[in-house]
Amino acid sequence: MDKIKVCIVEDHDDVRGLLQEIISNSGTCECLGAMQNAEEAIELLPTLMPDIVMMDINLGRGESGIDCVRKLKPEMQASNFMMVTVYDDEESIFEALTAGATSYMLKRTSPAQMIESITELHQGGSPMSSLIARKVLDIFHHAPPPSPSQINPLMEISPKQNMVLKQLAKGMQYKEIAQELDINIETVRKHVYQIYKKLHVTTRVEAVNKLYGR
Repeated sequence: MDKIKVCIVEDHDDVRGLLQEIISNSGTCECLGAMQNAEEAIELLPTLMPDIVMMDINLGRGESGIDCVRKLKPEMQASNFMMVTVYDDEESIFEALTAGATSYMLKRTSPAQMIESITELHQGGSPMSSLIARKVLDIFHHAPPPSPSQINPLMEISPKQNMVLKQLAKGMQYKEIAQELDINIETVRKHVYQIYKKLHVTTRVEAVNKLYGR
């Protein structure tokens, strides 16, 4: 099986080196390159065309990681951008997602969970650290009640798929959902595929939006 091709954009040498080590030791991923600022990222990433870009938000002087995603996503549609950052404020989260990021992970995430999140992202998911998912959820909880036209697609979701969708909304990983619902991880993936198909979405964020009528 081909390895997942990953690039890293991180201005701190130690953190960049640690992420490279995590990727290299995973057995399922390979690091195509590591850049230390926005200028390098904007120049090199379109040439490398990785499957996943792990992008820090604060890249020191110059443009931010969010600026990078906003500029690069239109010409890198096949690549997924994962924000890997210490910032957990709502403004950073939604700016990143609006710019085109499809995953948002905190740097304190364990190496094993980081690799699992990369795999999930590569398979079409939209993994987020649990704290980030809760913050996103809080926004939806304070949203106006959904209209009937927004609710309709959810009628097609089976009870088991609805349970899986609610676990996704909590930011849980596929492995955690499998344990919680006492099913295997392949069954979780099949349920997620059917959920995305029935709701006409392609990411976790879009599915959660449908769940909460946004």
